[in-house]
Amino acid sequence: MTIRKEQNGTALTIYLEGRLDTTTAPELEEELKTALDDVTELTVDLGKLDYMSSAGLRVMLSTQKRMNRQGSMTVVNVNDVLMEIFEVTGFDTILDIK
Repeated sequence: MTIRKEQNGTALTIYLEGRLDTTTAPELEEELKTALDDVTELTVDLGKLDYMSSAGLRVMLSTQKRMNRQGSMTVVNVNDVLMEIFEVTGFDTILDIK
């Protein structure tokens, strides 16, 4: 998985590419630990993400909880496969998906 970040003041956009699974979820989690310190507006772009496992969903949930305390989080460019995963798991009601 490739993680790319663009920060503009307190707004951060994270671009994910590839697969977010058991192998790559810890990498994203570690990256977000420090990247979110002064962020009040997080956008997670899943436009190039092919797959997300339950480990990826766990990272998304913990990130959403953190951003609920310090600002907002929006998930964008969700493909049909990922949207189905979000709907089946109920994440479509937890995440702000645009």
